[in-house]
Order: sequence, then structure tokens, then C-alpha cells
Amino acid sequence: MADNVSKERRREIMQSVRSQSSLENLVSKELWNRGIRFRKNDKSLYGTPDISIKKYKVVIFIDSCFWHACEAHGRIPKSNQDFWIKKLEKNKQRDMDVNRYYSHKGWNIKRIWEHEIKTNFEQTINDILAFINEAKKSGPEA
Repeated sequence: MADNVSKERRREIMQSVRSQSSLENLVSKELWNRGIRFRKNDKSLYGTPDISIKKYKVVIFIDSCFWHACEAHGRIPKSNQDFWIKKLEKNKQRDMDVNRYYSHKGWNIKRIWEHEIKTNFEQTINDILAFINEAKKSGPEA
């Protein structure tokens, strides 16, 4: 199936996609307001985590249902399906590689789905806070 917009328009659309989502900003603002200090999108860390606290070896990724191929809500666009299937599979593989990397290094890693935030924002924030507090109990980086 052919794309229903011109190449120039498709390029404009794809360039408008930002590396930070409004959901990431919503979560990070709430954590900041609750006294958690962290770095956002730290490019010095593998996989560029959305939220990181190096002192406690904490990395948090907020995964969109589309880009990370959520089993419940992910979908493959109707046009250019071969491209999208490969692209989304590569994204899932990269997520698994990042998880393995941080697990091997002894870091605390948490992945949050977009639909978790949308379904119950308060509970998601409480889960993140509990995760961070548990990592703090393990002690700072040795």
C-alpha cells in the first residue's frame, strides 16, 4: 500500500517526532515535585535512559506502546509493513540488549509502559518511588 502523503510531508511529520514525550515530562515533573533528583535522557549512559540516578545505579525507561511494540496496544501501520515490522523488532531487541547490559552491570532497571501511566498515573508514580527507595536501601555505588 502506498503512503497517502508526499515524501516531503512524511519527512516533516517524522522530523516533528521528539525524543521526549509529554508522558516522560509529566512523570519527571511529578518525581521532581516529590523531591527525587535525577538526570533526564543522559546520553552518557547506554541506551539513553529517560530518568537516571547514577549514585544509586537507577535507570528508568518510559516505553511508548507504539515504538516499543506493546503486546496489548502496539500496532503495525498498514503502509510499508515490511519496514515497520523490522523497525519495531529492532526496537524490541535493543530494549532487551539494554536490559541485559544494566542487569549485568548490577544496575536497577525499570521499564514503564505508556498505558500504565495513562491508566493509573498516581499508582505508576508510587511504583517508581518505591523502586527508587528500594535501590537507595541497596546503598550508593561502591
